[in-house]
Amino acid sequence: MLTNIDKPQKTTNTFVEIDHVDRVFNLPNGGQYIALKNIELKIQQGEFISLIGHSGCGKSTLLNIIAGLDRATTGGVTLEGREVREPGPDRMVVFQNYSLLPWLTVRENIAIAVDEVFKNKPAGERRQIVEHHIDLVGLRHAANSRPCELSGGMKQRVSIARALAIRPKLLLLDEPFGALDALTRGSLQTQLMKICNEHQLTCVMVTHDVDEALLLSDRIVMLTNGPEAHIGQILEVPIPRPRDRLEVIKHPSYYGLRNEMIYFLNQQKQAKKRQAAKVSTPGIISKHGLEKINLDIGFIPLTDAAPLIIAQEKGFFAQFGLEQVTLHRESSWKEVAKGVGTGRLDAAQMVAGMPLALTLGAGDKTPVPVVTAMTLSRNGNAITLSQKLQQKGVNSLSDLKTVLQADTEKNHVLGIVHPASMQNLLLRYWLAAGGIDPDRDVELTVISPPQMVSALRSGTIDGYCVGGPWNTHAVRDQVGFVAATALDIWGEHPEKVLGVREDWAEKYPQTHIALVKALLSACEYCDDIRNRPEIAEILARPEYVGVATDCIRPGFIDPYERGDGTEAEFLPSYNQFFVNKANYPERVEMLWILTQLARWGLVPFPKNWVDVVDRICRTDVFGVAARDLEILDIGRDQPIHIFDGKAFNPSHPIDYLKSFPIKREIRIQEF
Repeated sequence: MLTNIDKPQKTTNTFVEIDHVDRVFNLPNGGQYIALKNIELKIQQGEFISLIGHSGCGKSTLLNIIAGLDRATTGGVTLEGREVREPGPDRMVVFQNYSLLPWLTVRENIAIAVDEVFKNKPAGERRQIVEHHIDLVGLRHAANSRPCELSGGMKQRVSIARALAIRPKLLLLDEPFGALDALTRGSLQTQLMKICNEHQLTCVMVTHDVDEALLLSDRIVMLTNGPEAHIGQILEVPIPRPRDRLEVIKHPSYYGLRNEMIYFLNQQKQAKKRQAAKVSTPGIISKHGLEKINLDIGFIPLTDAAPLIIAQEKGFFAQFGLEQVTLHRESSWKEVAKGVGTGRLDAAQMVAGMPLALTLGAGDKTPVPVVTAMTLSRNGNAITLSQKLQQKGVNSLSDLKTVLQADTEKNHVLGIVHPASMQNLLLRYWLAAGGIDPDRDVELTVISPPQMVSALRSGTIDGYCVGGPWNTHAVRDQVGFVAATALDIWGEHPEKVLGVREDWAEKYPQTHIALVKALLSACEYCDDIRNRPEIAEILARPEYVGVATDCIRPGFIDPYERGDGTEAEFLPSYNQFFVNKANYPERVEMLWILTQLARWGLVPFPKNWVDVVDRICRTDVFGVAARDLEILDIGRDQPIHIFDGKAFNPSHPIDYLKSFPIKREIRIQEF
């Protein structure tokens, strides 16, 4: 939250909304350059927003779209609820190059704008407006001078006065002080702050100067490199207004914020160098334009392996030129990771946190950079507890805590499928939210999904978190009950992703795109409810999931059975594969997963987290594949809502991480 205690009160309604803006430029060779990708930002009235980033990141392009001087390719901008389609007097732009008419005086340069916008006002009132703004910027002594007689700072003051004189609702500044000397720049910055405070102006400014951004801004929006530049991080500046330059420097937050900005910019510079250093090695191109057409892909026998299985069974792989795909049913997620890491597998269904864990070298292992270009499935998990716990009165999380506190002599063990899985992270979150430390009050152990039910039956474990059909299997066998589904904890969470090694993605870029297209088509097929009975029959085959169809149907087709005495409930989104933009590789979701991996000491939290998440989430590959299929290639724009109501601010993940009362020692490290 901002703490600008002396600034006029802002309205609570969004004043300017930048809604999923993309800007694509057509190239002379027939190709396209995606300058901006999925820019989403809401600005309140009276806010001062700075856009910062390296040259080529699209800052000025975004400013021009807000001004109406350019149009977004997709998405759009609204000002007070009305779409911005063209330039208008409610928005005024101040450019770096002043844009003054050389044959007119200071007074006449301001008057030409006032006379055009306020042509219906009496001449005397228009003159008063002009004179007022001449005084506002301190140019009374130069009112009759022409631009050639003015210094650079004076010219920029005229430009600002002209912009303010038409009384815009939104002031847009494109590096307005970039060409000025330090003394003049400082004077104009102070003057601009005073004007903005007095008139409660809403401003958006492009700048390269981190100190200027900190001095003037309420929020600083940092953009990643192009192409496909997006918002990497937003910094809130908690420095009270009115501001004095020296007091800003003395503020306790100043150097921390400044260092964070410089660190972000340096990371983007390094990313640009890495990209430039990549040498593409052309492979043998097939008749379909692919570098590799024979693929080995790993999966685990689960209901949410459906996209891979259906892509094979319904011919989607072949449709996109992947002529021979072999699906390998793996015994565990550990084998999946090993298979991709050694190159035995070209690609695999992975638990959502596995690309992060492999890339960061979780468990002190050698890092294996892995990327994901799509989410394969959402939801589908549940926490199943034993009937023995149910007989002791456990029906809820609070009941479980009571039993654990009373039964201290028994070591209670719960099963998870992999440390980097959502099953582990959701189970840990659920337990900790109920005051149960998942490492001290219980013991967590890794078990392969198909072995969960037998381990529960034998008493080796007291419960587990796993995907279908293994929760329903326990209910049907009357050895367990579902204490919570994924929908109860975090509805529409990412569950499984497509994972490939980073070097594989660079070596076979067209094959990677074809693979994503095939799986997107399969995901769409899987989310057509009319296809679900057929899919259930296919999944039940021994070479795939290998269970009775009746165990797959609950939640997938039929009402979901919890085995707790309540009536079976129809959960249409229990298994989600395509609807509601399910497949976009969301950076915010990957960042949340990263906070939880760090929370439990599985990996250090990366100081360069923006770079790490951008490297892993290949939205560029997803975008090419989705556009080829005429599917929206934009994000979900959904805040992360978890059952305990704790808010996640993706611009401040370390603060979020540190705010949990139950956690392990937090380590922060550069990767």
